[in-house]
Amino acid sequence: MSATSRRLCALDEIEEPGSRAFRLDNGEAARGFFIVRHAGRVVAYRNTCPHVGSSLDWIPGRFLDIDRRLILCATHGALFRIEDGACVSGPCAGKALKPVAIRVEDGAIYLDDAGAEAV
Repeated sequence: MSATSRRLCALDEIEEPGSRAFRLDNGEAARGFFIVRHAGRVVAYRNTCPHVGSSLDWIPGRFLDIDRRLILCATHGALFRIEDGACVSGPCAGKALKPVAIRVEDGAIYLDDAGAEAV
């Protein structure tokens, strides 16, 4: 594990399927990202819509549609695939969410250096 890796939470703290928001404070501004746990996978993306730059969560920390199969943008209803962040419906078609590098190790989720730089 890198000396600057940051433990975010235990894997079990995120429902399956489910999502959770996180914020990093780099001394200049707080930057947000979120983690989705779905179908045995754990992925993370910046909490920024590629269409207008707004936050995606429709309720703080909630990013999935009602069926918990897609990521939903609260601003204009765009839908994104969980596995790769690609927009499948809405004004963001052809664009994708920006991934954040994380890893699962010993039942915990960690943000690595590359992930922190991407946020």
